[in-house]
Amino acid sequence: MKASACIAIFNHSILEYHKTDDVDREMPFIYQPNTIEHLMFKKNWIDTVQWHLEDIIRDPNILQEKGMEIKRRIDASNQDRTDTVEYIDDYYINLFKDVEVQENVFINTESPAWVVDRLSILCLKIFHMQEQVERNDVDETHLKKCQQKLDILLDQQRDLSSSFDQLLDDYAQGKKRIKVYRQMKMYNDDSLNPMLYKNK
Repeated sequence: MKASACIAIFNHSILEYHKTDDVDREMPFIYQPNTIEHLMFKKNWIDTVQWHLEDIIRDPNILQEKGMEIKRRIDASNQDRTDTVEYIDDYYINLFKDVEVQENVFINTESPAWVVDRLSILCLKIFHMQEQVERNDVDETHLKKCQQKLDILLDQQRDLSSSFDQLLDDYAQGKKRIKVYRQMKMYNDDSLNPMLYKNK
């Protein structure tokens, strides 16, 4: 699955979320479970909900208990996000597992799924910057600044998409070797986080 297909699914997820704009809404099952399309949709849904949780937690009038509750929810979301990225990497590893890799090839700085992660976040940035560009309650200076930012984000999306597709082509032709380093998250692990294992 190349960049354009990923972006289409991410935008579908963002639009679906904004039908209710509710961080407590259950993710709808748009695609068949156990498919890469479902995983991509889930990845962006997690990102979209977390984006809005990050907005809520920055409310200067938020109650301390509510803020801590959301902070813990964001931590759990980050773990879910990481797990989903790794499932997406499994898809790409399986896709290229039989490719004969050329000698002395390079390893990319990121695995395919972490590039997918960046594409997902970019779609969210573009959506919300577009909202700013379309506001009618702000002055021209604000609109102009936001349009400039939106133009940069769209340019970044084009460049990242092209680079991602080239990376996949390189994997398919054996010009690069796919290698994944699993994330070693420690803060949610009660055997690794001192604040958790000391209080067992």
